[in-house]
Amino acid sequence: MTAAVTTPAAGEHPPQPGMHLAAWASELAGTAILVLGGLSAVCLDFGHGSPVAPLLPSVSARLLLTGLLFAGVGSLVAISPLGRCSGGHINPSVTVAFWITGHVHRHDLAGYVGAQCLGALLGAILLRWLWGPVAVSVHDGMTAPQPGTGPWAAVGIEALMTAILVLTILLCVARARTARWTPLAVWVVVALLVWQGAPYTGTSLNPARSLGPALVGGTLSSLWVYWVGPLAGAALLAGGWRLLGREWQPVTAKLFHDHRYQSVLRSRLPVRGRR
Repeated sequence: MTAAVTTPAAGEHPPQPGMHLAAWASELAGTAILVLGGLSAVCLDFGHGSPVAPLLPSVSARLLLTGLLFAGVGSLVAISPLGRCSGGHINPSVTVAFWITGHVHRHDLAGYVGAQCLGALLGAILLRWLWGPVAVSVHDGMTAPQPGTGPWAAVGIEALMTAILVLTILLCVARARTARWTPLAVWVVVALLVWQGAPYTGTSLNPARSLGPALVGGTLSSLWVYWVGPLAGAALLAGGWRLLGREWQPVTAKLFHDHRYQSVLRSRLPVRGRR
């Protein structure tokens, strides 16, 4: 799968080549916050001595609560200055999808994904430091196929769920009037995916999110599932999306577009320094 090669239309801000350290640092910090905050919800709801378990004994209900908290962290990152700077991808699957649609330069494909992986590792290290034995009791938030779910079944489930996530994002950013609601839509969709998918795969959707805890816990045997599945789902959905007409192509590659911020990503919406 290769990225779409198109000539930017008049007035369109094209993807920018070069090193974009501010955007990459924003992705690193944003992903660290996602992993630390999101997995703190896992520790709170499912960790040893959880104060939530006696109040909410239903595992299904706690999974929904965890999904709402985890996804809420990601959506807050998207609308924060970090997300407004870089686009708030904080997920290699999202960056790959936008690269395939021609909205991310290959330099930023490498820079974003590298930053996301480093950020996830930092977040997982901080989680272990802050939560200690509680983090260990939930295996540092590591994702793994659950009993009764084989590795290839887990790949398929992760691919399907990630495709749903990417579809949600692309539907939102295809129109200027709906682009601003992307973080809200993602919050709801990811929360539901965690609720329904966690009993089978742990619901990753994000290779970096799975990488950090796997490295901290030293358990890499299932990590390939959470790279192959999410990236395949994102690539297939984005590859099909770019075949649609121009009217369906993203007007921005940011999950929350703010015209006051510069952009290194392709955009048909105004960005700072351009009309």
